[in-house]
Amino acid sequence: MEANVRAMNETALALFRVGHLGVTGEALALPLLEAAGSTGPGDAAYEEIFHPLAEQLLFRCDAVLRIGGPSEGADLMVARARAWGKDVCTSLDDIPAAR
Repeated sequence: MEANVRAMNETALALFRVGHLGVTGEALALPLLEAAGSTGPGDAAYEEIFHPLAEQLLFRCDAVLRIGGPSEGADLMVARARAWGKDVCTSLDDIPAAR
């Protein structure tokens, strides 16, 4: 998970540098999980917070950038984003500079 979070943060930084606000669910969820006493994926606090927070964030986003390799969770978020009519990109090259 640490390598994935690092990759997401690096991508969020690249988005910021072209004028966007890249926000990851992990950046919001991980501190809450710690405060809730979560011991890891699958425990009660994780189930209460991690995916529900990601869904709330997704609902408020303009678009989604899917990076990285296989991930059931990321694929689920992409499917939800498409169902909600959100733009889904798969490369930083697909992201226009902010207006």
